Amino acid sequence: MKVHYLGHVVFYVKDLEQSLAFYRDLLGFEQVGEFSRPFTAVALTAGRTHHEVLLIQVGDAPSQPKGHRIGLYHIGIKVGDSLDELRAVRDELNEAGVPISGLSDHIVSQSIYLEDPDGNEVELYVDDPDVDWKNNPSLVMSPIKRLEL
Repeated sequence: MKVHYLGHVVFYVKDLEQSLAFYRDLLGFEQVGEFSRPFTAVALTAGRTHHEVLLIQVGDAPSQPKGHRIGLYHIGIKVGDSLDELRAVRDELNEAGVPISGLSDHIVSQSIYLEDPDGNEVELYVDDPDVDWKNNPSLVMSPIKRLEL
């Protein structure tokens, strides 16, 4: 078996409207579907496939504590192809009052980290076009440096 790509991510969310404000309105995913039975959910796409994100409202269900734990650490969303595009994303987040929790240079990519309304970590990144990780896959595990944007 050989996978082709990660198709989608599904989040259980406390407040669907808050999550839509983040994923649809702030990050720019397009809403492509919704339903309310047997539960309320919305599908979103960036245009690559029928949906990359599915949000399912669960209300006040218990959540796991932050930090090292079993389960999802973060999702990565590519937002462009250059540092200038990543700077524009940073500026847009700042204008929207969204706290940025980190900036990292992963050698193969550069990233901004933030949290969605439910505290899930989201990485917004650009790949470094000058790094040939396909011919040198070990570069993916390069030491992480602080990114200066």
